[in-house]
Amino acid sequence: MAEASSSSSSIEAAEQEALKVSTFRRLHPRVYLERFLAERVRPDGRELDELRDVTVNVGSISTADGSALVRLGETTIICGVKAEISEPELDHPHEGFLVPNLDLPAICSPKFKPGPPTEEAQVLSDRLNDVLLSSGIITPMSLCIEPGKSVWVLYVDAICINYDGNAFDAALLAMVAALRDTRLPKATYNEETGRTTCSRKELLPLQVNKIPVSSSFGVFDSTHVLADPTTFEEPLLDTTFTITVDEDGKLVSILQLGLGVVGQTGTLEECIATAKTRASEVKALVYSSTNTA
Repeated sequence: MAEASSSSSSIEAAEQEALKVSTFRRLHPRVYLERFLAERVRPDGRELDELRDVTVNVGSISTADGSALVRLGETTIICGVKAEISEPELDHPHEGFLVPNLDLPAICSPKFKPGPPTEEAQVLSDRLNDVLLSSGIITPMSLCIEPGKSVWVLYVDAICINYDGNAFDAALLAMVAALRDTRLPKATYNEETGRTTCSRKELLPLQVNKIPVSSSFGVFDSTHVLADPTTFEEPLLDTTFTITVDEDGKLVSILQLGLGVVGQTGTLEECIATAKTRASEVKALVYSSTNTA
C-alpha cells in the first residue's frame, strides 16, 4: 500500500512539474527557448542545425491525376494535381500553365482561423510559384497539345492538414512529388471540330525536369541559426531564409524574410551545404516513391 501511495505521489509531482513547464513556455516563450539554446539544443531535442525527418508517399488521392502526402516532422501536407484543357495565351501559343496553391485551413492549427485564405497562405503560394518556375521543373512547351489552340493547365493544390512550422519546405516537396506522380491522358486536337479529345486508356507520365528542394533556416537573437524551425520557434525568429537547390546541387534561389542578420561569418555557406545534403537525400526519397526515371 505504501508503495502504491509513493508511486501515486511521484506521478502527481511529475504532472505538476510538466504543468509548470508548459505554463512557463506559454507565458515566457523567448526565455524558454533561450535556456535551451544556451545548452546548444532545441525544445524538441534537435541540435541547432538538425533537420526533421521527412517521409513521402504518392498516389494518396485516387481522383487526382497525381498526388503526394509529405510529412516533415509533424507538419503534414497533402497535394493533388488536376489537369484541365485550356486555350494558351496569345503571346505564348506553345505553352501550358502550372498553377500552384497552398491552403492553410483552420483545422491544421489554432493559429489559423476559418474564412478566406490567409495572407500567409497567399504569400507562400506566390513563393512556391516563383520557385517552381525558376527551377524549370516543367517545360511549359511540354504542356502544349496544339499550338495556339489547346494546352494543359495543371492545378497543383496543396493542403496542410497538420501545421508544426516550415510549411514552405513541406509544400514544395509535396508539389514536386505529386507532379512526378502525375499521368496525363493522351490528348488529340481535331482541326475540323476545334475540339480536344482525351483517351484515358493511354496515360503518359508528366515530363519533370528538375527536383527543387528547399531548406529553411531561422535566425534567433542574431546569434543562433535554427534549421527547419517549428511553429513554436517561428514567431520568435528575427528573420528566416530559404535556400532552394535542385537534385544536382545547383542553387535555384535564396529568399530572406525579415530584417535580422546573422552574426557569424560563414553561416550562409554552411546552410547552403546543409541544403545540398538535404536535396540529395530528398531526391532519393522522391525517386523511390514515384518509381520513375
